[in-house]
Order: sequence, then structure tokens, then C-alpha cells
Amino acid sequence: METLDFIQLDPVNGIYLFIVGFVGGLVSGFIGSGGAFVLTPAMMSLGVPGIVAVASNMCHKFPKALVGAVKRARYGQVDLKMGLIMGLSAEAGVLTGAHYQELIKQRFGDVGSNLYVSVAFVTVLGIVGGFVMRDTIRAHRLGTTEEEKPGRLAQWVHGIHIPGTMVYFPSLGRRISVLFTIPLGFATGLLAATIAVGGFIGVPAQIYVLGMNSLMASATELVIAFVMGVGGTIKFAWSGYVDIRLAMIILAGSLFGIQLGAIGTTYVKPYVIKLVMGVIMLTVMVSRALVIPVYLSQLNWLPPMAPETMHLMKSVSFSIMILALFLGAGIILRALIQGRRAANAATPDLVADPAT
Repeated sequence: METLDFIQLDPVNGIYLFIVGFVGGLVSGFIGSGGAFVLTPAMMSLGVPGIVAVASNMCHKFPKALVGAVKRARYGQVDLKMGLIMGLSAEAGVLTGAHYQELIKQRFGDVGSNLYVSVAFVTVLGIVGGFVMRDTIRAHRLGTTEEEKPGRLAQWVHGIHIPGTMVYFPSLGRRISVLFTIPLGFATGLLAATIAVGGFIGVPAQIYVLGMNSLMASATELVIAFVMGVGGTIKFAWSGYVDIRLAMIILAGSLFGIQLGAIGTTYVKPYVIKLVMGVIMLTVMVSRALVIPVYLSQLNWLPPMAPETMHLMKSVSFSIMILALFLGAGIILRALIQGRRAANAATPDLVADPAT
């Protein structure tokens, strides 16, 4: 077991991480992702090595995911069967991804780990975030009814019958082959062990491949996150990559945020969930892309950079990441406030009219 020199935490950094955890939990409860697409870069901005940031995020994720899943299950938004089945295959992906993380850390050190995590972020965020934003714009123009209809790919999956593999899922209202859920779950776990975020694949896959609506997909992903988070935490902790202090501070903040985010899903239109996903993904993508040349220079894979240039690029990257936090939280809180106002306005005031 390797012993790591963890970063020094002062009160300022502790408060910063608590606030980041709150916003991450707010986003997690709202869109179903673990929120680590902002938490991982936030920890790395404090000097935490990429693999430690990923491992510590997975450690804080599974109790938070459990709280969010229970909360949203009360609203009837969780498909437990789907979550458990995909969670088991995601566990295999987590163990595979964690193994590659450790190999990269051992071969190239902290800088190599940071580069690997950042490149993975930029690639996945660019592809998934762009697709989600395009679909969100189309859904907003066409209306929510059209948006929630299964696409062509999902309709094709629904039409495939493979004897011995068909399982009924309440969220779909039909039977589909579990052979479609296994690779999706594995990919979710593999990505989770790479950047601590499986929801980038898990939520869109359930929506576009399996045909689940946005609310059910985001809630069911919390079950998957819990299952794979337990195994991932044990795997990384066994090798000494979990900083329990970081995990607990972020968890303390996120437990407040995730309940507020879960409540927000009851007041918003489904396309708003996709809007939050797309906006945060693309903003964080820009943040991570800015520091990739810095890591390449530190590995001598690019010409050396001046220390001032490196510091500037890291500062700009950090500022953009903070912007992503405020954008996501702002959209969620605005939708929550407007939704509550609309719900209150639609409720008859029986007290004011005794005759009723």
C-alpha cells in the first residue's frame, strides 16, 4: 500500500471545499450525476493529484448518492431494478478504470495523472455536452411532449427480442434485453474510475439508448452511483489514494445541496435538466482544456513554459470552473423558485375563502 503526502488544509480551503460540495450536491440531486465534474477540477485546483481527487470523490459520492436516491424515490422517480442491474456491470468498469489510473500514476507521476484526467474530461465533456445542448435546444423549440418521446435508437432497442435476456423495467413500461444495459453500465463505471463521473454516460445512455425519460434517468443514475461508488472507494482506498478529509468536507456540503436539487426536479420541465447538464459540461470542458498545455510542458512533451504563463493559465482555468458552478447553481435555483411560485399560484386559497 502506497502512502501519499496529502495537501495541507487551512480554514479558507476548508470553507471553499464545503461550498463546492454544496453546489456539487445541488447539481447532483438535480441531474442525477455525482457532481464530480465540478468537484474533481475544484480539488485539482488546490494541488490535489488527479487520482487522489478522483478517489476522494468516489468516496464521498456513494453516501450522497444514497441520500439523493432515497429522496427521489419518494417522488416515484427511481427505477430500482434498472439501477441495480446497471450498477453491477458498472462495478466491473470501476475496477478496470481504477487499475489503469494506478498504472498511469506509477509511470508518469502526479502530472501524468492530472493530464490523463483532464484529457478525459475535455473529450467526454465536449462530445456529451455538445450533444445534450443540441438536443436541449431542439426540445425547447418542439415542446416537452416531443422531447420525452424515445428516439430512433431507443425504439430500435425496444424492438429487439433476445430470448432469456428480456427483463421488464417499470421506467420504460416494457421489457428489453439486459444485454443492452451491461455495456452501458460498464462504460459508466469505467468513466467514473477515470474522472469520478459516470453520469456523463449513464444518464444520456438511459435517455437516448434505453428510452427513459429525463427525470427517471437522472434519479436512477443515483442508484448506479451508489453501487459503483462502494466498490471504487474500497479499490482506491486499498492503494492509499483516498484523502478522507477531502471526502468528508465535500460530503458535508453536498448532503445539504443534494436534497434541495432533488426537490427542484419536481418543479421544472424535463428539458431544464438537460440544459443544466449541457451548460456545466461545456463550461468545465473549457476550464480543463486550458491546463492541458501546462501538463504537457511539465512532462517535456511540449516546449517549456514560463512559470508566469503556467500560473496565468491555471488561474483562468480555475475562474472558468467557478463560473460553471455559479451557472449551474443559478439555473437550478431560478427554476426551483419559479416552479414553487407557479405551484403556489395554482393552489386554491381555501383559508381566504371560508365559503369553499
